[in-house]
Amino acid sequence: MKKNIDIFFKILFITCLFVFIYFLLNIVKWDKENRKNKKLDNDIKTNTTVIEKNNFDNTVFVNPDHNKNSSYWYYAGMKIIDVDLNNLSQLNNDVNGWIQVPGTDIDYPFVRAKNNKYYLNHSIDKSYNDAGWIFLDYRNDYKLDNKNNILYGHARRDGTMFGSLKNVLKKTWFTNKDNHVIKISTPYENSLWQIFSIYYIETESYYITVNFKDKSDYLKYINTSLERSIYKFDSNINSEDTILTLSTCHGEKKKLVVQAKLIKKEIKSS
Repeated sequence: MKKNIDIFFKILFITCLFVFIYFLLNIVKWDKENRKNKKLDNDIKTNTTVIEKNNFDNTVFVNPDHNKNSSYWYYAGMKIIDVDLNNLSQLNNDVNGWIQVPGTDIDYPFVRAKNNKYYLNHSIDKSYNDAGWIFLDYRNDYKLDNKNNILYGHARRDGTMFGSLKNVLKKTWFTNKDNHVIKISTPYENSLWQIFSIYYIETESYYITVNFKDKSDYLKYINTSLERSIYKFDSNINSEDTILTLSTCHGEKKKLVVQAKLIKKEIKSS
């Protein structure tokens, strides 16, 4: 009997030791990947020019609100960002643009591959990294011309990639209305997007629909997004609008979704 007990505890000890080593190795790997991505991020921001701009003669207001006192015009008056992406294109020709989300730490270039798997575990320099990188859905046009343009990123615990997107769930984020925009710069245009919906849901494919049968189908999608929102935003949206969707993990099985509509853009000169 005693011998059986001794064997049991030896097996238990060995099992616990292997589990401890496994988790320790994963922590070391996680830390190494985070440090590598942070270094890449610092190098990128050191060598990339990001400037803020007011409206210019080639600024286009998209589907403008006829009510001049609406929130549309408050946000349309905000500055846009203009990013020189030439150096980044030399680092990786998959670079598609740059994204900023006020009230978060999201201030990164984003990429676009031939599928939605590659940048789940590859960094912007194409090295293997479980931290991945922020990427545009491969089904989307690189000029963000689809009705629904989708950007993905991991919710890293250290706050990198889309790890700080969870800030939008805080009251302090929502009560500052200047946070309710997303700024994008691509090689083709600079754009400003007004947030109209934030929600978290069980993983599904509906919210990442890119192609719609007709205006009625698209309007149904918009209304579903509005109904899901945990906040009531002061924004009007209709079937003429173009949408940007940010998607990241929220816990083990859910997705955190932030959606905005395009309100103005500046076409870059060729």
